[in-house]
Amino acid sequence: MRRRLFPSIPQSLTVFAFWVLMAEDYAPGTLLMAALLAWLMPHIAAKLEREFARLGNVWILVPLAFRLLGDIVLANIAVARQVLGPERRLRSRFVWVPLDLTNIHGISALASIITLTPGTLSSELSEDRRHLLVHCLDVDDPQTMIDNIKRRYEAPMLKVFP
Repeated sequence: MRRRLFPSIPQSLTVFAFWVLMAEDYAPGTLLMAALLAWLMPHIAAKLEREFARLGNVWILVPLAFRLLGDIVLANIAVARQVLGPERRLRSRFVWVPLDLTNIHGISALASIITLTPGTLSSELSEDRRHLLVHCLDVDDPQTMIDNIKRRYEAPMLKVFP
């Protein structure tokens, strides 16, 4: 009976706390709305299709983190030069990157990594999850950019999310 009323008490408590913290108010109306959402959100979440992550070699994340940190520093310098330079030199475009990753958690991690790197932004995932649309601030050759993403970021993520 308790499980039907509250499918996930930790999730309910989290929703309640975040609602009150975001509202920055302890009025009865705020607390009532927080309670309603704390009850409703776990019911909605329980109906969603879940895909669990199968983890492989998570130690790959250590060198990937250092690679990403270096890429972020270099990309910040490149973006600063591009933004401060003549606008006509920018060659921004959208590029569809074909994915070998199939696990949604791996795809989400890859999209986050791409977005963390200045000058690139993950924009959309295709319906079939086989392509990721990436906006790049400066691209000479789209295929080279695709190859770099696949080699530097997707290949390690394939080892983490087999």
